Formats: sequence, structure tokens, C-alpha cells
Amino acid sequence: MSIDEKADSVSSQQQHAVDHHGTNHDDAATYQRPTGLKGLYSHPKVQIALLGLVCFMGPGLFNALNGLGAGGQVDSATSANSNSALYATFAVSAFFAGSINNVLGPKLTLIMGSTGYSLYIASYLAMNINASASGFVIAAGAILGICAGLLWTAQGSIMLSYPTESEKGQSIYIFWSIFNLGGVVGGAVAFGANFNTDGNSVGNGTYIGFLVLTIIGIAIPLAMINPKNMRRTDGSRVTSPRHPSWKTEIIALKLALVNDPMILLLFPMFLASNWFYTWQFNAYNGALFNIRTRSLNSMVYWASQVVGSISIGLLLDAKNFSRRTRAFAGWSVLLIMIFVTHTWGYFYQKEYTRESIESGETPKMDFSDSGYAAKVWLYLFFGIVDAQWQSAVYWLMGAMSNDPAKLAYFSGFYKAIQSAGAAGIWRADGIKVPYMNIFLSTWGLTVAGLLFALPMIHLRVKNTTDLADETIARLDDTGAVRDVQEVQHEIGHTPAHATRDTEKV
Repeated sequence: MSIDEKADSVSSQQQHAVDHHGTNHDDAATYQRPTGLKGLYSHPKVQIALLGLVCFMGPGLFNALNGLGAGGQVDSATSANSNSALYATFAVSAFFAGSINNVLGPKLTLIMGSTGYSLYIASYLAMNINASASGFVIAAGAILGICAGLLWTAQGSIMLSYPTESEKGQSIYIFWSIFNLGGVVGGAVAFGANFNTDGNSVGNGTYIGFLVLTIIGIAIPLAMINPKNMRRTDGSRVTSPRHPSWKTEIIALKLALVNDPMILLLFPMFLASNWFYTWQFNAYNGALFNIRTRSLNSMVYWASQVVGSISIGLLLDAKNFSRRTRAFAGWSVLLIMIFVTHTWGYFYQKEYTRESIESGETPKMDFSDSGYAAKVWLYLFFGIVDAQWQSAVYWLMGAMSNDPAKLAYFSGFYKAIQSAGAAGIWRADGIKVPYMNIFLSTWGLTVAGLLFALPMIHLRVKNTTDLADETIARLDDTGAVRDVQEVQHEIGHTPAHATRDTEKV
């Protein structure tokens, strides 16, 4: 992160040092939060809620569309190939999006990132009107991948840097709940529009409604507070990158990996975090149910995400336990939920194949049919696990740093690896790999992700984040990393005066 002026450098280092320990009693009074309506609007929770609305209107509706299975179409091949192109470009875009976010700023990055969702939904509308527009759908998916890398990197940086260390779980579930209401509303719209049909594809009205909402979402970042004006609930400032040079950004990107290699142990969790969507959306919901039931299932799935994110968020922010204890508890919950849901799903997957679905041997199920209740309950639990998984990944990254610049890199790594995996598994679905193979790969990868994360939790998660852990925050104008003692001496920081997250056992 480049530092343009000496005064800004000292101020930034002071802010980082305060941020990493919670509230510094010597410095907190310097940064009083505004009061009145301005104070309410600039409150971190309000800004996180606005961030949730941005993703409600874009990724939330994208999720609703994909949650219908095949993007609401009859043939899943076009949807699968479009998603494969999407996640391939997403993987490349996200890896460098942290640097782009730090140069352009998160507001502009969010606006640019939001535009791709409108184009993507418009492509499905075009295909509904003209079945030969499948090429447009695939191209729109590729463009959306570039945009999504920008949006999600800016989102991760904001969501994890605005709260104090003891409020990160809360920040995640506030965002995740609002964001996934987009999927709930989208599923409800699709369900209402298709309630009186027993067909297998959605009508033009559903796509038009989604398109209008995504266009509205592009403007929401304009109403958000600039990060450089943000204050946390404890009065500490949220540091924001000050348009660094690309040279310094490249150095910082490298240092984010080299000086904190434990992030590599989270990469399998990153890889699994979108892998399971292919089986859930296309090989389960899209394969087994008619369109109105798929719409209902989608609404249930995204509504259950609220339960999942709040439950894991409350656990990860529990005041009576140390941060390390909470990290291990969250890991244990995920492991149990993965085995419960996939053992349950395995017994269903044994009953049908891709061939039996395509031939009609396995008929499409309606929500009025016998046996539907158990199957929708499984889908609900998959939604809970998804939210818990994504929330835990974000929380673990937030436990490694409080620096917005570093968190932008971590978020970019997360989305890049996540998207690379998604591109591969969506392509596997596009070339019609057997459903059982996709299911078993999903189960195996999620377990592997948890096993790799365990040593990272043991070795890297501390009860608070120290200045020594924040390499990026200590970069000077040339990209050299300054010594911790030098920075502490310069700003007069005394770690012993800091209030930590919690030291309870």
C-alpha cells in the first residue's frame, strides 16, 4: 500500500495499530464518532446493511436465478457452460481485484462490479425470447466474472474492516442475511410468476423483474459513506488505501502471500465454497423438481441462509469464550453439518441418475407430491451449511487481519480460488459428468477443506491481531516493510494499553 504523504503515513500507522488491538484508550478519544442522524447513517452496521443491499440486488438475484436450476431454463447445458465461463474469468479477476480496489477505492469498485449482473440476467431474457441466444448467455457470464471479482473483493474489504474484532461475526451475519434476502425475494417472484404452470422454465416477466432490481442495485454504492470517513463503534478510524501506485500494490500483493503463508491452508476451503452449488442447484433442485417447485425450493434455500449466518455468527462472536476457542467450535459445527447433510443426500442420489432424469424415467416432483417434505428439508439444511461455511471463511480471514488493504487481497484470493473450483465443476456438469460423481467430489472436497484449515486455526488464529501480523500496514513509500518497533515508536503506541477482543477461556 503506497503512502503519499508523511503525515498520512503516520496517521495511517496509528490507525492500524489501534485497529489491531481493539480500542486504544489513549487514542480512542481522538476519534469521536459523529452524533445525530449523521452518526446513525455512518454507523458501521448501517453501512454494512447498505453493502448487503448492493449484493441483494446483484449477487442475491443471481443466486435466485441459479438456485432455480439451469438458470430457470429447461436445458442445463447453456447455464452450466455460462457459469463455467463466469467462474473462469472470476478466478483471474478476483486475484488482481484487491489491487484494483485499493487504487480505485471500494465505492467505484462496487459500482463497476454491480453492472455485470444486469447484463447476465438480460442474456437469459434474450434466450427466453430467442433460443439461439445461448452464445450471448455464455459471453455475459464471462463478463460478469470480471465484474464479480471486483464487487466481491470490495465487499470483503469493507465487511471485515468496519467492525471491531469482537463484532466481526455480527458484521458477517448482518451482511449475509440481507444479501440472501435477494435470493428469497427472487425465489418468491419466480414462485408467484410460475405458480399456475407445471412447465420447466420461467417466463419473461420473471427475468424482467430481476433485471430492473439489478439496475437499481448499481446506484446504491453512491449513497455509501467513504471508508476514509468511517469510525468503528469504539471510535477507532477505519483506514482506507490512498490511491497507491501499481508498483507498491504488486509488492503488497506478494507480501500478503509470502509473509502470511497460513492463508494457503484456507485455499481448500475456498475451493469448496462454490463447488457444492453445482450438485445442489442442477443435480438436485434442477433435476428432481418442476419449475414452480424449484422456485419454492430456491426461496426456502436462501431464507435458510439467514438462519445459518446468524447461528454461526453468534457462535463466532460469543463473549464468554476466547477467539481461538470460538474458531475451533465453528470448525466442529461445520464438520458435523457436512456429514449430516451429505449422508442424507447420498441416500437420495442413489435413487436417480442423469440418464433417468433426461429420459423421464424419474418424473419431475411437485411440492404437492408425497415425499416432497423430506427433500425440501434437506435443501433447507444445505442452505444453512452454505451460509455457515461462507461466514466461517470470512471470519477466519478477519481473524488474520484488520487491515482493509490486506483483507482486500485475502478476499481476492478467496474469490479467485473459489471461482476456479466453480468453473471446473460447472464445466463437469456441462459435459454431463454423472450426478453421483459430482456429489462425491463435493463431499470429499468439503471434508478436505476442513482438515487443511485445522492446522491454520491452531497456528495462526490468536485472541487478537497484533501489529507484527500486519505486514501490509507497515509498508513505506518504497514498498519496504518497516520494523514493528520503529512503527510503535513513531506513533507512541503501547500494546499493553489496548483492550483486546477477549481473553476469557
